[in-house]
Amino acid sequence: MKKIEIDKTQVALRFAQAGQSYSKHAVVQKQIAQQLFDLIVKYASPAFDGVLEIGCGSGNLSHLLIENLNINHLVLNDLYANVQQHFSENKNIQWLMGDIEQLEFPQGLDLITSSSALQWIDDLDAVFQKVFESLKAHAYFCFSTFGPQNLQEIKSLTGQGLDYLSLENIQEKLHSHNFEILHISEQIHQLDFQHPKQILQHLKATGVTATASNFRWTKQSLANFYQAYQQFCKPQLLSPAQPDHPPYPLTYHPIYCIARRRL
Repeated sequence: MKKIEIDKTQVALRFAQAGQSYSKHAVVQKQIAQQLFDLIVKYASPAFDGVLEIGCGSGNLSHLLIENLNINHLVLNDLYANVQQHFSENKNIQWLMGDIEQLEFPQGLDLITSSSALQWIDDLDAVFQKVFESLKAHAYFCFSTFGPQNLQEIKSLTGQGLDYLSLENIQEKLHSHNFEILHISEQIHQLDFQHPKQILQHLKATGVTATASNFRWTKQSLANFYQAYQQFCKPQLLSPAQPDHPPYPLTYHPIYCIARRRL
């Protein structure tokens, strides 16, 4: 299968357009950020001198870091400058705006972290190498990303979606870049909706439609999509709110990793 080319301009545009709705609708991403933060606290230090977060977005992870850890120097990265509106109350942040694949990393860091963002990177090996070079010896690389089952219903019906790496792929890349893995795990989350139209609205509200820049819905293709989506319904989950039809699921497949740079 041909690898999907990620248009970072489209990614920035879609997430900027979803800036106001993201926090409300990105319920899974918020849960993932909380779980990643809990893992950071469990495996790493509560105090860091220098920290870089890749793809901070509206700050699901950032605010947990700011409010609960002792960080002397926090650098936040994202593709588009509008994310700064979510941090107006905090003056002690340095911004590193733009495509992380094209930017120079700060050096001598204690922690590099990222929640629900690394799946947008084209060359993960190159970024892992930059992460390694910018961390101190024995410093931490802690992140969540998404695995192959992520949004599988959408990809199955439309052919639109990212090429996600498996947990095993990520393990191999980390080991090849001289990281020690302290924790790695994966989960399957499913959100349930009453109609496929709500699923499309949810994806738009969370900026995830950035892979579909050349995809245009028509009245007929929407009708076909709604009809075909029924194959994913779970008949055993009929609800009082919708007694005639089971919910329509949407799958999320988060992967969590806590790694430490070797010498």
